[in-house]
Amino acid sequence: MARLEGREKVTGAARYAAEHPVEGCAHAWPVPAAVARGEITAVGTAAALAVPGVLAVLTHENAPRLGDPGDATLLVLQSPRVAHRGQYVALAVAATPEAAREAAAAVRVEYAAEPHDAHFTADHPGMYAPERANGGVPADRVRGDVTMAFAASEIRFEAAYRVPPLHNHPLEPHAATALWIGPRLRVYDSSQGAGPVREALAALFGTDEELITVVSGHVGGGFGAKGTPRPHVVLAAMAARETGRPVKLALPRHQLAAVVGHRPATEHRVRLGADGMGRISALSHEVFTYSSTLEEFTEQAATPGRSMYASPHSRTTHRLTRLDVPTPSWMRAPGECPGMFALESAMDELAIACGLDPVELRLRNETAREPDSGRPFSSRLLAECLREGADRFGWRDRDPRPGTRAEGRLLVGTGVAASGHPASVSPAAAEARADAGGGYRVRIDATDIGTGARTVLAQIAADALGAPLDRVRIEIGSSDLPRAPVAGGSSGTASWGWAVHKACRELRRELARHGGTPPETGLTVRADTAEEVAVRTREYARRAFGAQFAEVQVDMDTGETRLRRLLGVFAAGRILNPRTARSQLAGGMVMGLSMGLMEHSTLDPGFGDFAERDLALYPVATCADVPDIEVRWLDEEDGRLNPMGAKGIGEIGAVGTAAAVANAVHHATGVRVRALPVLPEKLLPGLAARRRDAAV
Repeated sequence: MARLEGREKVTGAARYAAEHPVEGCAHAWPVPAAVARGEITAVGTAAALAVPGVLAVLTHENAPRLGDPGDATLLVLQSPRVAHRGQYVALAVAATPEAAREAAAAVRVEYAAEPHDAHFTADHPGMYAPERANGGVPADRVRGDVTMAFAASEIRFEAAYRVPPLHNHPLEPHAATALWIGPRLRVYDSSQGAGPVREALAALFGTDEELITVVSGHVGGGFGAKGTPRPHVVLAAMAARETGRPVKLALPRHQLAAVVGHRPATEHRVRLGADGMGRISALSHEVFTYSSTLEEFTEQAATPGRSMYASPHSRTTHRLTRLDVPTPSWMRAPGECPGMFALESAMDELAIACGLDPVELRLRNETAREPDSGRPFSSRLLAECLREGADRFGWRDRDPRPGTRAEGRLLVGTGVAASGHPASVSPAAAEARADAGGGYRVRIDATDIGTGARTVLAQIAADALGAPLDRVRIEIGSSDLPRAPVAGGSSGTASWGWAVHKACRELRRELARHGGTPPETGLTVRADTAEEVAVRTREYARRAFGAQFAEVQVDMDTGETRLRRLLGVFAAGRILNPRTARSQLAGGMVMGLSMGLMEHSTLDPGFGDFAERDLALYPVATCADVPDIEVRWLDEEDGRLNPMGAKGIGEIGAVGTAAAVANAVHHATGVRVRALPVLPEKLLPGLAARRRDAAV
């Protein structure tokens, strides 16, 4: 099935958060802090208020007091304290966006700046052990005696890897349109989940959730940055209440880096001990990272080592320091992406130390049970992904020696990495209705962030109802609909689809009791999956798996690296829609390629903010960078996870790709880059040494 909303999108009929027509709408423009730490001593708004069309300028001095939402990043304009550069300190509201922008530029803010610390190092004196990492996982897990096992290992390898700060940069910036109608608040928000936004707004403005409606009908990308409520929606609602007019606020792209989250820099110290056959006896993965002084967020980057390979002795830990920087948050495959880069790079290096093929090394460390928990996997076809990928890629023809394949001044190499991602499911509720006219309506607060969720949910509903697809109408993207989890963690379709499936099956049974025909008033069934999820998800370790293979060319004179081809083979449960699935998996692989060769942000310690704040300075891969990409998946139906047998596919494509590309670069050049991205300046010293050795 093609996307149900495809025509709406290409014709402009699909309305995004800032595009909903609202009569008498005003516009807002925020003012970011110009210091990294300190206190506001004065705010001058006279010049801003004099701009024609300006309705208000909100600051900490006149903004309404907000309740506690449990997230300090949402408490905007509440205090003169500045926790990081870019934190919002004022908001200009005007009749036009041009006037709002002019007024924002005219606001004068004076600060008492204080010394700040924005310098991240793994040996930062403020490092501590958090109790939990992102997702509620334990920060530390220890099995056996790693120190003893590593020392006794026949083959020992250890290295440090580094992943820089990364930013989500969705095509649609964070935006909201807010309007108050008496005590009721209606918000159109660019969000991955309308429900949590409603909860936050209710807490902030001290009102009942029933009086708030949040609509996230079409979302132009999020990649995690829109997975939690963000300051823009609070500012829009605040401005609408203060001015008595609807307000639109679309954040300027150059401000996003400081206020909507990012993947924090991580340093990884990996130690692997193995016997002469390459079987891992000791696995240690220590992660060092940072968060802001506002909120604790710990990227769970050591967790892949808890589930990917057999390891009788294991230590996976996270250490965190708090800096005067913007608060990190979710970015596509949080934890898994940076953690898998380190682990899969280390596996490549261990294979070389063992004299083994990298695919064979991974196969020798297969496991039927998750090492960390001891639970059996609900399904695990990692070995099959590796074998099929090797066959399709022509891996067995590969000369394992680095730097042996040259085409003129181009060095060519291939690399492999395994990938894994949690296959999570959360409770959800859905409503299914049979109308007297013969059609069906299915309602659930799911969010389609470009993944094709509408289409897949309609297919699940039609299948469960035994009805033609054109008779099923899907309603999603509103907090007024039955509650469902956010579009994140590769759990959306698995969670929403389960609730839709259950509601539709129950409706089908109810219709049978009515002789197959609904009454004139229609027939409605509501279902939730809380009980089933609690029971079914306890028994098994649940993950999707995959294997990525990459071929690259490296110019030995310039160090420029180009991808030649990329293959991904995945085991992600039953694929519900091959068309949208291929798009998701390929998109994830392109994002992983970007991570490997291009993407990076630079946290300037003196400035306290990021230098790369737009898509000119923060390069991402385009079609021209991906000449040949192939996506395959295995037939797998994981009935232990949910009735559809489906797992999430939104993030597994990104996981592993960066390591496959970096491993291919090493095979091409003999130069190992352990700090992403693989830039020419990191390769050139090694390439120059190679030329000197060849000359000798």
